[in-house]
Amino acid sequence: MSNKIYLGDCLNIMKDIESETIDMIATDPPYGMAYEGNFSDTTPWRKIENDDNLDWLEPFVKESYRIAKPNTSHFMFCSWHKVDVFKQVLEKYFTVKNLLIWLKKGSSIGDLEGDFAPQFELIFFFTKGRRLMRGRRDGNLLPFSKISGREHPTEKPVPLMQYLISKFTEEGETVFDGFMGVGSTGVAAQQIGRNFVGVEIDEEYFSIANRRLNEANQLTLAADFLEDRALENEGMKWFEGEQRRIVL
Repeated sequence: MSNKIYLGDCLNIMKDIESETIDMIATDPPYGMAYEGNFSDTTPWRKIENDDNLDWLEPFVKESYRIAKPNTSHFMFCSWHKVDVFKQVLEKYFTVKNLLIWLKKGSSIGDLEGDFAPQFELIFFFTKGRRLMRGRRDGNLLPFSKISGREHPTEKPVPLMQYLISKFTEEGETVFDGFMGVGSTGVAAQQIGRNFVGVEIDEEYFSIANRRLNEANQLTLAADFLEDRALENEGMKWFEGEQRRIVL
């Protein structure tokens, strides 16, 4: 499998990608909410580049539509804070099919005494044309554990990205991430036999992504991967336990 990663602004680099050459866009962009993560193991996280505005959103979505092949499916993470804005922009170019919910084992902090504990993130599922899903039709609640030992404040788990990518691409097809951070999407794509094109504007995160992609080993999908990954035993047991614990 081939990996092509670029250090720079994705809006500039996407201009050089040929039209209708990408099989999937799977990306976790800035949410436009000036996110400030808590502490890593030793130091506070740095602020995320371009997370204080959404000026980049429509140009990125427009270019994404141009480079995407016909009849392809795509994913974009989003926060509930700006979900209406993301949806309106995506619907100008793509067909928004669903809003997936990543159920995270454990919760983030916040107002510990005056608010519910946040335990999910949102993922837009949108299409250019129509592509059939691989494997069974799963529900839109996806229980995957959070990452311990993160190298980026909003780093996504590789198993979650493997699952999303595998549902709507075949081996040898190409996944694009314009906000690749430390490269989880690329590692996931590589490990399940997909090509990857990624862009990151932060030099330190780009270096980490480059290292991770060089270290990633090629893995083969088990025959039951698509059947089991969304409802992995550990995640689903936790989810079912949470449901039983809630007193209505």
